[in-house]
Amino acid sequence: MGDLVTARLVLHPMTVGEAERMVAGESPGEGRWAPGYPTDEDVSAAERFLGNCAAAGDPRPWGLYEIRRREDGRAIGGVGFHGPPDERGALTIGYGIVPSAQGRGYASEALRGLLLFAREHGVARVKGDADHDNIASQHVMAAAGMRPAGEDDRVRYFETDWSGTAPVSI
Repeated sequence: MGDLVTARLVLHPMTVGEAERMVAGESPGEGRWAPGYPTDEDVSAAERFLGNCAAAGDPRPWGLYEIRRREDGRAIGGVGFHGPPDERGALTIGYGIVPSAQGRGYASEALRGLLLFAREHGVARVKGDADHDNIASQHVMAAAGMRPAGEDDRVRYFETDWSGTAPVSI
């Protein structure tokens, strides 16, 4: 499984070794991580990824991706699937960008790249959610083409539904 490339980003599928090093706080080298990376959320996602790998094997391509800027190769966040598509072809995503790189459209670009990948690989529906007060994350999902799909007392739900449409070909 290779990297997914967008206009300004590389979405690098995280390996078990990379996740283990992140959880241990071992930087891969000078200048490889942007200021503030990894966040506590990135480390938690890496821990979940490692748990999933231990329980069911490496989920790639339906795992965790490190978001890197193409211009300098620095890791600025993470994006990924919470697991493989279910029996109806649906899956859930999550993402985050370090504060030092927010406000530049990177999260929307990364999410669009991941959504395109999912659609090209036969996924029928992608779901995500954001806390009510996390307006920025709600804007990210809307900018990536996801639509509001309901809410509860804690979060707003978003989704992209391609069921009934042909997969995109490139």
